[in-house]
Amino acid sequence: MKKIISIILAAAATLALATGCSSTNVTVPSVTVPSEIESLVSEGKEIVDELNVAIPTKDRAGNDIKVPETVENIVSMAPSTTQFLIDLGLADKIIGIDTNSATYADKLKADIPQFDMMNPDNEAIAALAPDIVFVSGMSSVGGTSPFQSLVDSGICVADIPSPSSIEGICEDLEFIGACVGKGMEALAYSKGLTAFMAGIEEIGKNIPAEEQKTVLVMMNVPSAEYPTIYTFGKGTYMNEMLEAIGAKNAFGDQEGWLSVSVEDAIKANPDVILMDCNWLPDAADQVKALAGWENVNAIKNGAVYAVNEDLCSRPNQHVAEATLEWAKFIYADKFTDFSLGDELGNAVKDGVDKVSDN
Repeated sequence: MKKIISIILAAAATLALATGCSSTNVTVPSVTVPSEIESLVSEGKEIVDELNVAIPTKDRAGNDIKVPETVENIVSMAPSTTQFLIDLGLADKIIGIDTNSATYADKLKADIPQFDMMNPDNEAIAALAPDIVFVSGMSSVGGTSPFQSLVDSGICVADIPSPSSIEGICEDLEFIGACVGKGMEALAYSKGLTAFMAGIEEIGKNIPAEEQKTVLVMMNVPSAEYPTIYTFGKGTYMNEMLEAIGAKNAFGDQEGWLSVSVEDAIKANPDVILMDCNWLPDAADQVKALAGWENVNAIKNGAVYAVNEDLCSRPNQHVAEATLEWAKFIYADKFTDFSLGDELGNAVKDGVDKVSDN
């Protein structure tokens, strides 16, 4: 985790250096904990006079929005957004959340109001007088937003559709930061995630074709009641995670989020199975015991692992941690010494020294 944070924070200084402005006697601190992001951002602002991030006039869905110049009260109706706002140091400004964000309730105000993201109590949300309400594309399944009455009442509702790529996640982070007066910090996280994935890809692309493993990510265990398996194909950020690692998606020839048959999953014969379902603590053991799966490579070799669903299923900068977790399960011997954080940190320091000498 420290290395991931180091990457993310070092990227803020990299961004400042890219502007070509000069300064003297500037040092980049050795950052090891998330709370120190403010200090690194301050260093970046010493290198450049000012970095102004414009307040958005459209949300990520393309809707016109009017974001207040100062945002003090936030309602977050998506757990990935809630987590990112907390990471930005804005926990005290969050006045309402969706029920799925209850995971982070211990970091928020006591007895914070919680709402169903699919069927929100808009009257109660409006009574909180939020400056902005962040909503997810998940709430608009079927094409109708359940938050329209809030929009009609003049409250700023910012829609963030579910991202299909790592680039999309980065753009979402930058959008959220720009809305809440944390544009510089959000940009640091965005650039850090991009740098992290590039480092993963450097290792993944050098894995010989004959050593590449086929991976099936399962979001449930099939049963008589629910006989299909939920997974994903290309055109998803999780598929990009596998590609960066140098692995093959068992259903990478299909598009989007998928429901596949047990027969097709067995036929795919994955070398590794990742269980993305924290709600089922013994998911890996259940899959190993499934009838008819005994000849699947992953079962024969004991390569069935439970992964942290909160990291990979909530699209924000924490997918960096999820990608590294997946990488170490899939290729235990190839990502053991992954240390991009240290390398990037040194590169940033060298860059600062060069700027200081000019």
